Amino acid sequence: MGCFFLKKVNTYKILLNVFASVIEFIIKIKGDFMKKILVVGSLNMDMVTKVAETPKVGETVSGDGLELIPGGKGANQAVALAKLGANVEMVGLLGQDANGRMLKENLCKMGVENKCVKMLENVPTGLALIMVNTSGDNSIVVIPGANGEIGPDNVKAEWFKGVDYVLCQLEIPVETVEQVLRMAKEVGAKTILNPAPARRLSRNLLSLVDILIPNQTEFELLTEIKISVKEDLIRGYQYLNTLGIKELIVTLGEKGALYYNGKDFIEVAAKTVKVVDTTAAGDSFIAGVCDSLARGLSMLQALEMGTKLAAITVTRFGAQSSLPTRYEIG
Repeated sequence: MGCFFLKKVNTYKILLNVFASVIEFIIKIKGDFMKKILVVGSLNMDMVTKVAETPKVGETVSGDGLELIPGGKGANQAVALAKLGANVEMVGLLGQDANGRMLKENLCKMGVENKCVKMLENVPTGLALIMVNTSGDNSIVVIPGANGEIGPDNVKAEWFKGVDYVLCQLEIPVETVEQVLRMAKEVGAKTILNPAPARRLSRNLLSLVDILIPNQTEFELLTEIKISVKEDLIRGYQYLNTLGIKELIVTLGEKGALYYNGKDFIEVAAKTVKVVDTTAAGDSFIAGVCDSLARGLSMLQALEMGTKLAAITVTRFGAQSSLPTRYEIG
């Protein structure tokens, strides 16, 4: 009887493994025929330590351990998309060093197409120094390294072949971002910009953006309007629309996200969870939105997906290590 039971259990295990493999294969095949998303941006090695409290100016505090975790806003968003089964390719630069090799290997492992991620000699891979306090809030210093070496003249037409969506951030030179967006528009791709880290942007660049996704700080810097009520978002959109922005999504952290396109207003509440680390929460949200739109879902569904992903991400430690898979969200 005991042997029969064990054989039955083993049979179930084999069937479950086969089923999981079939599902992974279906998602991969589906991804090959899905709309293609190109991410052009940064790749960093995150050096992360935990602190009780974020230090004040002139204060020294003790850190609890040090972890090396793949990061960089561009790579975070590309990996988050890959974990959702998206058809995604990454473009960026790494140093010819141990960190660079580790980040390149991680992209392969996560299923991100990375033939256009190149490694440079005599330039270090980008780094991010991150402190995470007991409330889950972080403080980050980014050292661009190789990310700063990708200039406008490096942007190649072949990157955009067959691309439907192009997703950028601001951890590479802004002139390069503008050239990427311009060439994306030339092939008819939809452009999405996450204007982080926060900085002022030119009319020329913003005129090339279809969907702008800032957080509150970035929105305020771009518009000089602080969001307190719905009307603040609308006023900010009206200003940005004169610069060419067609659709605006503002992430509000624990308060959720807002959307406006000049006609439709959508508000999505954040999920209530125990926060461990907010690193990459915005990146997972953006990936959820982009993946959903590439699958033909509505903007409301896209915002809801992004919110679900961000809620899971903040319950875990690290950047790419915290990003959820499609299996986890049902």
